[in-house]
Amino acid sequence: MSRGKKLDLFIGADIEDGWAKVDTPRKSLISDEILEPSKHFLFFKKEKRRGKTVTLVGEFHLPQNDSEALLKSLKKKLGCGGTFKDGWMEFQGELKEKLRALLVQEGFKFRSGH
Repeated sequence: MSRGKKLDLFIGADIEDGWAKVDTPRKSLISDEILEPSKHFLFFKKEKRRGKTVTLVGEFHLPQNDSEALLKSLKKKLGCGGTFKDGWMEFQGELKEKLRALLVQEGFKFRSGH
């Protein structure tokens, strides 16, 4: 019983010296300016990630340690997970109304209509 000829297949790319690293710019610019809570004008976004709803609120202009402390207290009060990325706080679930009430208590303002 003959097995036939062996196929020599090569799938992939040749890596040569001509390759260059491609730098893509950030989607949004991060501001270094720090504002007090009453000067913020926040708004909400709602996104779907892997079939789940994520609520984004921002854009925050706070020092790193203040934003992390605020995020930690909000997550504890809401009983959900979340993170802080590029000046935006992301929370798991649809929490717009609850977040608005908590952030108004902290002294933040919202854009009209949000």
